[in-house]
Amino acid sequence: MAEQRRALRARMRAGERLAGTFVKTPNVAVMEVLILSGLDFAVLDAEHAPFDRGAMDACLAVARAHDFPVLVRVQDDAPARILDVLDMGATGIVVPHVDGVAKAESVSRAARFGLGGRGYAGSTRWAGYTTQRMPDLLARSREETVVLGQIEEPAGVDAAGGIAAVDGLDGLFIGPSDLSVAYGHDSLDNPDLPAAIASVGRAAAENGKTFVTWVPNSGMAADWAKHGFTMFVVSSEHGWILQGAREMAQAIRNLS
Repeated sequence: MAEQRRALRARMRAGERLAGTFVKTPNVAVMEVLILSGLDFAVLDAEHAPFDRGAMDACLAVARAHDFPVLVRVQDDAPARILDVLDMGATGIVVPHVDGVAKAESVSRAARFGLGGRGYAGSTRWAGYTTQRMPDLLARSREETVVLGQIEEPAGVDAAGGIAAVDGLDGLFIGPSDLSVAYGHDSLDNPDLPAAIASVGRAAAENGKTFVTWVPNSGMAADWAKHGFTMFVVSSEHGWILQGAREMAQAIRNLS
């Protein structure tokens, strides 16, 4: 029974504090290490990291074998990309640059079974390679599959109320760096970002959707929790490797 994978969406809806990270290295060993970390989920970054189909398939196979929830940030909102990663076994998707209601509706439709939506096949990894019944699979998809839309442009902020109201969209994911750049700034320390967070946060809360963001560390997560975020994608394995290596290198240099 896929308890952890199936539970992620329910935990999101219950407002639990959840910690994950972006995965930038297309390698199953990295996936195996992160599975042992105690994180609640991970996000394979197919938008900004070199995941080809083979590496994606291998990482999702390992995660699924360990019942570890993995989302995939797809490159765009193309239905074929969404279908591909869900069939390979992703627990859900993160779609970048959701800047309007029409795109949110298209994303939700592509990730859900039904007329004009996700194509059904019982022969995929997600479906158990023909070992499960169609009614059970359709019910599991409704219960398990997570769909997050990233708000990364001013247009997305302006449309956040309508986006959050889209049925089948589970959460709004603030992209703080993209939003800051889109507003014309070169750092996260700017007046437009907190205003955007407040606006999108209200839309998420009013529609019962999970409010998600990326943060570089737990300190910022503690500070930003006041905005209503409950799901945090913290740094990446690259960031943690650099942080740990730098701290160790400095500690060795400081030995007396």
